[in-house]
Amino acid sequence: MSTRANASEKARNTGKFFKGVKSELKKVHWPNRQELIKYTTVVIIGCALAIAFLWILDTTFGFGLNLILSR
Repeated sequence: MSTRANASEKARNTGKFFKGVKSELKKVHWPNRQELIKYTTVVIIGCALAIAFLWILDTTFGFGLNLILSR
């Protein structure tokens, strides 16, 4: 009997969970096409700048390490 009660409680909890998910998704501000393009552009430019900065840092430290090790 306890397994049936446990199973029905899990089903109820699962139903509550999905109702909560649906409720929260209604509160989300979904971007329109123009906002999506703007946000995507910002992310791509930010990633490109981070990549460039890390590449310069890596090259500089690599060059310095080669100078130290070649002596």
